[in-house]
Amino acid sequence: MQNNMAVQKKSPSLTKLAACFIYDALVVIALCFACGYAFLWLVGDGTQGLKRYALQLILFCSVGAYFIWCWLKTGQTLAMQTWQLKLVDQNNQLLSIELAVARYVLASVSLMLCGLGFLWAIFDSKSLFLHDRLLKTHIIYVPRNKAL
Repeated sequence: MQNNMAVQKKSPSLTKLAACFIYDALVVIALCFACGYAFLWLVGDGTQGLKRYALQLILFCSVGAYFIWCWLKTGQTLAMQTWQLKLVDQNNQLLSIELAVARYVLASVSLMLCGLGFLWAIFDSKSLFLHDRLLKTHIIYVPRNKAL
């Protein structure tokens, strides 16, 4: 039993985190294309005025809904399932709604600051992103045949 817990709490490598990040970016791009298309089909041109801000808000909320829903339901996005990773809180439990929303907002701010919060993982002793360090969440490796 002790050996099983050690496997579940193992932190993923930076390479695996980067691969997961790229895969999630592809999912986000596809989601933005679908939501953007629906917005443009319903509303029309979204490049100027209030329509531009409405489109940006809809895309931000759509991507947020995807991540938050995945983190709340299973702790895994599609990319995290592929790379056998799971997001958990400090007690190795699924995130609460408040924690998931806070993580999404902080991760978004990090991306707006040239990804500095993600680059933090390179220098962090546990390879945690800055938003994970601040919120006391972490990504763990979960083999497919094991459940947490």
